[in-house]
Amino acid sequence: MSATSQRALGLRSVLFFLVLALAALSTIAFAQTHEATATHSDPVAPVVLALAIILAAAKLGGHLAVQLGQPAVLGELIAGVVLGSADLAGIGWFHAIERDQAVDILARLGVLILLFEVGLESTVRDMLKVGLPSFLVAILGVAAPFALGWGVSALLLPDRSVYVHAFLGATLTATSVGITARVLQDLGRSQSSEARVILGAAVIDDVLGLVILAVVGGIIAAANRGDSLSYTEVGFVLGKAIAFLFGALWLGVYLSPRVFGLASRLSGRGVLLATALVFCFGLAYLSSIIGLAPIVGAYAAGLILEDVHFKDFVNRGEQQLEHLVHPISTFLVPVFFVIMGMRVDLTAFARMDVLGLAALLTVAAILGKQACSLGAFGGKLDRLSIGIGMVPRGEVGLIFANIGLGLTVAGRPVIDEGIFSAVVIMVIVTTMATPPALKWSLARARR
Repeated sequence: MSATSQRALGLRSVLFFLVLALAALSTIAFAQTHEATATHSDPVAPVVLALAIILAAAKLGGHLAVQLGQPAVLGELIAGVVLGSADLAGIGWFHAIERDQAVDILARLGVLILLFEVGLESTVRDMLKVGLPSFLVAILGVAAPFALGWGVSALLLPDRSVYVHAFLGATLTATSVGITARVLQDLGRSQSSEARVILGAAVIDDVLGLVILAVVGGIIAAANRGDSLSYTEVGFVLGKAIAFLFGALWLGVYLSPRVFGLASRLSGRGVLLATALVFCFGLAYLSSIIGLAPIVGAYAAGLILEDVHFKDFVNRGEQQLEHLVHPISTFLVPVFFVIMGMRVDLTAFARMDVLGLAALLTVAAILGKQACSLGAFGGKLDRLSIGIGMVPRGEVGLIFANIGLGLTVAGRPVIDEGIFSAVVIMVIVTTMATPPALKWSLARARR
């Protein structure tokens, strides 16, 4: 038997095992809901069962997505949609997973670790070194989608408050550049001029998107308390977000080398990872204390930390921080994506109002990022490829939408199940469309 045949046989065996394990766990879980028992059960039991189902479904969905040329995160999201829609087949237990507070906490931790990882991929120096084209692409890549998202919401949801329009606009500002970076790497174009503009703009884009999220979230929270904000108070919220983000970056750059230098003197294993997580969770808590989303602090913590800060740890044989964080994200991040998928109302896909909103949000998402390419001037830059590279919303758009699910104004959620489902459709379409579109655009530019 050839090596290729052996690998294919092994892969089929693994897939069969995952499907069998998922089916068995689901059967057990379903049976549990119908068993009346007076015996005391360990409270951790339903949590570990839920995690087993979530991780099995996430890895199976992720594999199938990769085999189809799509990012694994898309498969994890769709796996969640499938689990959440199992009640249509008469299996309603999976909704207990979605509502479980312990699983929800793990999903929220997954978001913090995800944003921390995203921050680790860049540094403050990278942010300061971006050229003028990257800076203009980032500014336009936030302003245009925000305006278009607001307009689409106002057009199709005229009975909803201005806060809904603002939040949908904020959701469209996000960019998941990891998908684009992977395509550029696969094509051997990661060092091209277009790639440098996209990746440089993405750093600024993430910062601006988080600032907008903080401001819109603060305004909505004040409105829910019955307070009306003046322009001065809105400016104060904006100033608070900017001051925290850049203040944390400045202070972190000053303190980080000293803290890690002291930590390197400690004996024992795991000191580097523990110290980094202290930064991540500490800044996430501080951002929450001043009224910002914890993800702002987690992202800032990732930006602060640089490889040079860990040289003492690496010199004594420890792995790079990114490698140490990866197993944690492998566990927690899929929990977030599967739970996000489970919160999608599949029946909403049959509603014309949801599909119409999803379609126009997708158009606005694409056109908004194409508008940002107008900032890419000079040289022989391929503006179409730059615009396409900024299109995917991926995990960042889902994070924004999930925060919206938790915000209310006068007891009414800012993002209801129908709007959330429309946002998920937009995320799926922009994520799936970007890789083939970018490959075509780069091939066209070479001819």
